[in-house]
Amino acid sequence: MQKQLELTVPRMTRMHSQWDWLCLSLLIISSVTAEIEDGGVLGADVEVEDFDEESQQADVDKEESSLGVVYQTPKPTGDVYFAEPFDGELTGWVLSKAKKEDTDDTIAKYDGRWEVEELKENTVPGDKGLVLKSAAKHHAISAMLTKAFIFDKKPLIVQYEVNFQGGIDCGGAYIKLLSSTDDLDLEFFFDKTPYTIMFGPDKCGEDYKLHFIIRHRNPKTGEYDEKHAKRPDVDLKKFYLDKKTHLYTLVLKPDDTFEMLIDQSVISKGSLLEDMVPPVNPPKEIDDPTDKKPDDWDERPKIPDPNAVKPDDWDEDEPSKIEDLDAVKPEGWLDYEPQYVPDPSAKKPKDWDEEMDGEWEAPQVPNPKCATAPGCGLWVRPMKNNPKYKGKWKAPMIPNPNYQGIWSPRKIPNPDYFEDPHPFEMMTPISAIGLELWSMTSDIYFDNFIICSEKEVADRWAADGWGLKKLVASANEPGMFSQLVTAAEDHPWLWVLYILTLALPVGLGVLFCWPAKKTDEDFDLKKTVISMPVTKGGVKQGREELEDDEIDLEEEKENEDIGEDERRELEETEGQFIEDTNKMGRKAPPSDESKYGEDDDEENEVAGRSQEEGDETNKSGSEDEMTAADEIAGSGDGPLKSVRKRRVQKD
Repeated sequence: MQKQLELTVPRMTRMHSQWDWLCLSLLIISSVTAEIEDGGVLGADVEVEDFDEESQQADVDKEESSLGVVYQTPKPTGDVYFAEPFDGELTGWVLSKAKKEDTDDTIAKYDGRWEVEELKENTVPGDKGLVLKSAAKHHAISAMLTKAFIFDKKPLIVQYEVNFQGGIDCGGAYIKLLSSTDDLDLEFFFDKTPYTIMFGPDKCGEDYKLHFIIRHRNPKTGEYDEKHAKRPDVDLKKFYLDKKTHLYTLVLKPDDTFEMLIDQSVISKGSLLEDMVPPVNPPKEIDDPTDKKPDDWDERPKIPDPNAVKPDDWDEDEPSKIEDLDAVKPEGWLDYEPQYVPDPSAKKPKDWDEEMDGEWEAPQVPNPKCATAPGCGLWVRPMKNNPKYKGKWKAPMIPNPNYQGIWSPRKIPNPDYFEDPHPFEMMTPISAIGLELWSMTSDIYFDNFIICSEKEVADRWAADGWGLKKLVASANEPGMFSQLVTAAEDHPWLWVLYILTLALPVGLGVLFCWPAKKTDEDFDLKKTVISMPVTKGGVKQGREELEDDEIDLEEEKENEDIGEDERRELEETEGQFIEDTNKMGRKAPPSDESKYGEDDDEENEVAGRSQEEGDETNKSGSEDEMTAADEIAGSGDGPLKSVRKRRVQKD
C-alpha cells in the first residue's frame, strides 16, 4: 500500500506535465498556421526574384496622401530603348486609322477610345496610366522606340503594368513589338502589321493565358512562322480577377533562353530551341507523302477465334429480364385509385374562354389516398434478371497470327530542313511598340512601359512605379476578418467551418489546460504520502500501525467529537514514541526521498517479517492478539499498546 501511494504522486505529476506540453503544442501549431495563412505564396513552382532593397527603401521614404504617399514620375536610371509613364500627354503615341481585314465594316474600324487617367481603386495621387475605355470595339495605338533594338549581344527586357479594373470577360492586354521595316506607318497599324514579339496577358472564357510569341524567319524560304512558348504551369486566374495592378516582365537572353515574370516572380522559363511550339528548327526527316499502306496490311492485334463454335445450349432468344413470379401484391394496394387526381382546390380562371381555350380541366395532383398506401392503380409483377439469359454469342478473341503492327509511312529527308543554332540573333530588329486589342470589357489600365537591356534598370523603374501601387494596395486591403466575412457571404457554408475552427482549439484548451479543482481528498492523499516514513525493522511496522491508528482517531474525532484532552494525550504519546526510538539508536529514513536500496539485507528481512506479523495483527480484532504481535515486533511498542487499549475501551 505504501509503495502504491508513493508511486501515485510522480505518475500524477507526469500526467500534468504531459497535458502542459499538449497545450503548448496546440498554441504553437495555431500560431504557425496563422502565419502561413497570412503569408501570400504564389506557388511551389514559382521562383521569386530578389527585389531591389534600396528601391523598396525609397518607396517607404516616399510614403505620405491618405497614406502620405508622394508620387514622383519614374525616370529611367540607365540606357533604355523606350520608357513611358503616361503622367502627361500622349506625346509620340499614334492612333490607328486602319480597318481590320476580313471583318464586317460596322466593327472593322479601330475606333476604340483611349484615355490617360488615374486608377479607380488604390489611387496614387499624381500617377496616371493609359486606359482602354470602350467595350466590344477594336483598339490600336502605337509609338516609336527611342532607338531600334537589334538582337545581338544584349538581352531584351520588356516590362509594363496591367490592371483589369472591371475584371475581364474576354479580351487581351498584350503588346506587340513591331518589326523594323521600310513601310512601317503607325497611322495604319493593324492586326497584319509585322511584329517580332508579342507578349502579355489574354483571356477568353475560362482560358487564362500569358502569351510569348515570336515571328521566326525561315532562312531557306524567307517566310515567317509564329512560335508560341509553352504554357506556364501556374494558375493565372487571380491576376485577372483581383482588380490589382500587376507587373509583367519578359527577359529574352542572347543564349536563347527566356523568362516570364509576374510581380517580380518567375512563372515560366525555357529555351527558344526546346520550348516553343512548333519548334524553331524543323525535323530532319518527315513522312513520305507518297507512301501508302498496302491493302493486305493487317493492324488487328486480336481476331475472333475461327475455330470456335457456339454451344448447343446457348439460347440467344432468352430475354434479359423476366417477371418475378414469386412476387406478391402488397397488402392494402389500392387497385382502383389513380395515382393522380384533379386538384380539388383549383378554380377555373375568370378569363377562361371555353370557345377559344377549350374545356377547362383542373390540374392533376398526387392522389392523397396513395400517400399512406403501398401503391395505387393496376398492380404489375416486378421484373428480375433472367438467369438463363446469355445474350448474342460471340467467338472468343485470340492473338492475330498475321498481325503486322500499326502501319506508318516511311521516313524521308526533310527538303525544308534547316538548323538555326541561335534564333535570338536571327530575330528581326524592333523599332516600335503597339497595342492592338479587342475586348468585351472596358477600363483596362496600362502603365510604365520600359524596354531595356539591364535587369537592374527595369527593377528600379518597377520600384518607382509598380512598387508604390503595391504599397498603397496593401495598405488599403481589408483585414483578415473582413475577408473571411466577405467570403462567407458568397459561400454561406463557410460559417460552419469558421465555427468548428474556433470551437475546436477553445474546447481542447478548456479540456486540457483548465486547472482542475483540488479537493480535500487530494490534499489528504498528498499529505499522507509525503508524511509516511519508511522505517527499519520493527520501528517501520510500529510507525505504520501508529499512523493507521491516527487515521482512525481522526475519523472518530469527526464523528464523535473527541475532546481536546484526548487529542493532546495522543500527541504526547507519539512524541514519547519517537524519543524512545531515537534513544534506542534506530534512525528512520526520510519518507519521500528514501531509496529502497539503502537498507541492507538483514533489515529488509526483519521489515518483511514485521509486515507479515502486522497483517496477522490486523486480521484479529482481539486485544490479546494485538499485544502478542507487538511483542514479536520488538521493543519500543509500549505507547502503541496504550493507544490500542484506549481505542478498544472507547469502542
